[in-house]
Amino acid sequence: MAFSNSFSFAFCFCFSVILLSFYAKATDVSHDGRAITIDGKRRLLLSGSIHYPRSTPQVILLMWPDLIKKSKEGGLDTIETYVFWNVHEPVRRQYDFTGNLDLVRFLKTVQDEGLYAVLRIGPYVCAEWNYGGLPVWLHNLPGCEIRTANDVYMNEMKNFTTLIVDMMKKEKLFASQGGPIIIAQIENEYGNVQSYYGDAGKAYMNWCANFAESLDIGVPWIMCQQSDAPQPMMNTCNGWYCDSFTPNNENSPKMWTENWTGWFKSWGGKDPLRTAEDLAFSVARFFQLGGTFQNYYMYHGGTNFGRTAAAYVTTTYDYDAPLDEYGNLNQPKWGHLKELHQILKSMEYTLTHGNVTTTNFDNSVSATVYATNESSSCFLGNANSTTDATITFQGNTYTIPAWSVSILPDCKTEGYNTAKVNTQTTVKVKVGKKAEDEPESLAWSWRPETIDDTRVLAKGEITANQLLDQKVAGDDASDYLWYMTSVHLKKDDPIWSKNMTLRVNGTGFILHAYVNGEYVGSQWAQYNVYNYVFEKSVKLHPGKNIISLLSATVGFPNYGGGFEEIKTGISGPVVLVGQNGDEIVIKDLSAHKWSYKVGLHGLKNKLFSTDSRYATKWSTENLPINRMLTWYKATFKAPLGTDPVVVDLQGLGKGHAWINGHSIGRYWPSYLSYDTDCSLDACDYRGTYDNNKCSFNCGNPTQRWYHVPRSFMEDGENAIVLFEEFGGNPSLVNFQTIQVGTVCAHAYEKHTVELACEGRPISAIKFASFGNSQGTCGSFEKGSCDSGRALSILKKASLFF
Repeated sequence: MAFSNSFSFAFCFCFSVILLSFYAKATDVSHDGRAITIDGKRRLLLSGSIHYPRSTPQVILLMWPDLIKKSKEGGLDTIETYVFWNVHEPVRRQYDFTGNLDLVRFLKTVQDEGLYAVLRIGPYVCAEWNYGGLPVWLHNLPGCEIRTANDVYMNEMKNFTTLIVDMMKKEKLFASQGGPIIIAQIENEYGNVQSYYGDAGKAYMNWCANFAESLDIGVPWIMCQQSDAPQPMMNTCNGWYCDSFTPNNENSPKMWTENWTGWFKSWGGKDPLRTAEDLAFSVARFFQLGGTFQNYYMYHGGTNFGRTAAAYVTTTYDYDAPLDEYGNLNQPKWGHLKELHQILKSMEYTLTHGNVTTTNFDNSVSATVYATNESSSCFLGNANSTTDATITFQGNTYTIPAWSVSILPDCKTEGYNTAKVNTQTTVKVKVGKKAEDEPESLAWSWRPETIDDTRVLAKGEITANQLLDQKVAGDDASDYLWYMTSVHLKKDDPIWSKNMTLRVNGTGFILHAYVNGEYVGSQWAQYNVYNYVFEKSVKLHPGKNIISLLSATVGFPNYGGGFEEIKTGISGPVVLVGQNGDEIVIKDLSAHKWSYKVGLHGLKNKLFSTDSRYATKWSTENLPINRMLTWYKATFKAPLGTDPVVVDLQGLGKGHAWINGHSIGRYWPSYLSYDTDCSLDACDYRGTYDNNKCSFNCGNPTQRWYHVPRSFMEDGENAIVLFEEFGGNPSLVNFQTIQVGTVCAHAYEKHTVELACEGRPISAIKFASFGNSQGTCGSFEKGSCDSGRALSILKKASLFF
């Protein structure tokens, strides 16, 4: 359905789009200071990041093509992805490229849609991914120092990178072989941390460049955020804005490898929002000032299934991207950018061949002209964050809203303005759609996690006379590691008193403490503040006392100079503190004999799996709530329809969830977002954006709903299994679907706006105004000038009633 002139609407309706694919074959890729050239044609390239492991596992034949088709329909030429070393080589020299880790299939799917690919091999990726994508076993290799001039690390990096390159060559996936990969990346954002490593960092960076070039892949290599990248490496920019970026070599094109479409969430963090207007402004500004390649990070964020999320990063990785976590269009962002891409593509030849002149006006206003003998195209930019500008340019008068760019394909008529969103806004709602014979609430069974051997008997698997880092003792096999020791006390011991405490310095990031089998207490850190001190009163007795500490990580850190050395687990010291009057006595237990046990029985025995022979002895009686370290299980039927499914875990504490044995990730709905600095009013797109601007959801669960891919569910009975670490109430758990609730739009004069939603008829037209309507989607109001008849005319003209 399409409308033109100045209208505002609110609708509920949908339709679906079928896209056609085609093959694109590039045989030669080169570049100069103006553009990347493919098969002799200078290109203006628009790209988007999609991480194949964050797409729904076990549904690659559906999810990947759908995401890539929607990317193509949105106007992209290229798909950019990292390569995730730790999931491909979880154990040294043991590789996995199956299921949603099938990198070759993913790239061939990109090629099947006629798109190019940028392969960011790294193999360090950051990406809010556990340990930055590096395998934790690297940490435990003798003599290994990560991301520096260290032979052990460089040999491992060389082995994996060569493996990936050889795999791509074998499948003929580089453009030089007729494949889709037009650019490859070595390392990642190393320039941000290089100084930490000193001269060894510089040597390592140069080694990376030489090693990459030696692989002879036939397409250019890039190094992002690397201002001293040696030739022939091309240095690129990452950030919210890269219009002022200048490559370090005049023969390198101006490339933006990460335009952050929003931001990620951390436990306790707020929901990010980057407006469509600001994102479009950043892109238009970049191309106004000579950009040639721009990539959205992320175009589709996806989900951190399993234990893939980095330290304190949430399971959702939606990122406020143009395609949401479930693969649906995030409107108006997707549509507003699509219109921008179309108009930029219409000017591609002029932008990559034309002579460039720029005229600066007052108050951060500028006009840029790209001109060839045949045609010219213009950008009118207003970087002032508060004041609209009216200028006379080439004999015509133009008004440019604050913090916007107007694009004039013929240097006469405005074809697009970044601040004028001429596409629909879609408001999604969560709806319960139970199968016909599904009960109102789930029937739960339960069983306790067995911990007597650790909290009471202190039985471990290895021992050491020191406190071990969790990466060393656990090697990332589990979130959980038991630290256990004993201490013998006599009543004449100097520490003995009626007021004794246990004090633990932890970095785990969660600690649960038991003394002589009794629970003492718990404590956890905050995002980016991993050190904490736990101290609780304890009851000790003469003789042997058992101290059992359960450390839990929530992913390992992923970024920063030396991030790999950040302590995890219980770093110590661990002490007993006694107080007699004013005298304080401390007994340090850090050098005692400690026993260690990785993981929990239920996890090792796969109680979450329908095939586990240990998954028996579930009880339906005396269902406990708010009980720590407890397993819950229930059966359900998949919600009706084909809409994306989420499970509402409000009422639970923290833990892990599985559907039919498939991990949907960690959950932590009891962790509320910090109740400060949230946006109460509609976000003002004007002015520089960062992740603290326009955030919302303060005081609510950081993440309440969790993605349940339909591919995880079966037609008949399904099983949900929860491991509840903190203690919670499963009775509130329920399944819902995500669907369109309302569609709204504002149509500008002489423009057509299209409204669409997924296959449903209009149920009502709630608002229509011809005039200067006010407000935003869901809260439109008539302005001072209104025809008074728009709603009735629209209802009469509609064919849907």
